[in-house]
Amino acid sequence: MTTESLTGAYPAESRDTTEGRIFTVTGGDWDEFLDETGGEERVVINLGPQHPSTHGVLRLVLELEGETVTKARSVIGYLHTGIEKNTEYRTWTQGVTFVTRMDYLAPLFTETAYCLGIEKLLGIEAPQRAQTIRVMLMELNRISSHLVFLATGAMELGATTGMTYGFREREEVLHLLEFLTGLRMNHAFVRPGGVAQDMPEGWQDKVREFIKVMDTRLPDYDKLFSGQPIWKQRLKDVGYLPLDGALQLGVTGPLLRAAGLPWDLRKVEPYCGYEEYDFEVPTSNDGDCYARYLLRVQEMHESLKIIRQCVDKMESGPHMVEDAKIAWPSKLSIGADGMGNSLEHVRKIMGQSMESLIHHFKLVTEGFDVPPGQAYAPVESPRGELGVHLVSDGGTRPMRVHVREPSFVNLQAMPTMAEGGLVADVIASVASIDPVMGGVDR
Repeated sequence: MTTESLTGAYPAESRDTTEGRIFTVTGGDWDEFLDETGGEERVVINLGPQHPSTHGVLRLVLELEGETVTKARSVIGYLHTGIEKNTEYRTWTQGVTFVTRMDYLAPLFTETAYCLGIEKLLGIEAPQRAQTIRVMLMELNRISSHLVFLATGAMELGATTGMTYGFREREEVLHLLEFLTGLRMNHAFVRPGGVAQDMPEGWQDKVREFIKVMDTRLPDYDKLFSGQPIWKQRLKDVGYLPLDGALQLGVTGPLLRAAGLPWDLRKVEPYCGYEEYDFEVPTSNDGDCYARYLLRVQEMHESLKIIRQCVDKMESGPHMVEDAKIAWPSKLSIGADGMGNSLEHVRKIMGQSMESLIHHFKLVTEGFDVPPGQAYAPVESPRGELGVHLVSDGGTRPMRVHVREPSFVNLQAMPTMAEGGLVADVIASVASIDPVMGGVDR
């Protein structure tokens, strides 16, 4: 939209298109605009892609009559990174550093799904300790993702205190993940056959301290939001999505469970040993934005329950498969500068034998062969079913990687939730979907 102002000196410019007459405005008084447009009742506006409430670079084209949305469609592709295609030009292990950047709020879930797919093709299973570490890291990641949903959703609806609370708690999670994996985000910590490294010394105390902090802070969200009349009015009966509509659109995750179906892959198709954990799957029959908010808060409590069980039941043993032809790079050490290999490790591999050094070099540079075939591995991410479909031609690189990304699928529900409601309620509806555009565009 391109005119300097909407005053008497700068009228709204117009042009005729195949869709009708279009007026270009950048602000000003709404009544003056209606006078200049001759009282046109139908208005089409762009919300985004550079708009703080579109969760990245999502563009929404809204057709309005007054303040009621009569038609809505989403325009995606502004954040396309070509990650799926890029993985075809890297080894299977290097692909982890690509897929972790898709849904950047839940990187550990994409890493795990990708590695579970590779392990299916290889016919191997990660050791029990690695499985428990994966579960613990994913549940920590689920909490941090839901906290971003709360913080950004609150900010978009004007509840700035909720935003500061949410990001404060998220920092607690990111500090812990940095201690456990070395990085706050885009960890590339889950690897084919296990995890990159074992847990650092004193990790149990750090995790237990985090649980204690979150147990005291999570009830604050109920005090701040759950019974707050303005918050309830903004979310209650807004963005309604019934169960039959959710099923027809392929929607999963909190959106589906908030419509009444207790579908959670951790329960219905367990992976990484989830069947051994005691936790509940929160559901609601309301199918509105408020139900999705309550459900995600309850899920954070359940995640804390699972994390506590992970600490208590952590098995002793290896964190990576014993097969030396796959177990890279878990046995590498970190130098004093935090990068590369320690001198002790370099001396060790160079001093063993020329054959072991050559094997190490080939494993790192060329990677390992994966038998030909295809596999699909789904996990329950904070946004729903995240599945990775891998195709191997028997080489050291994937022939094809395709991700069933829940943000991409769930975003299809946006018109159903928004049409017929007010334009202000579009903001609440999109926030309740909780899309991550890195996952949508890939």
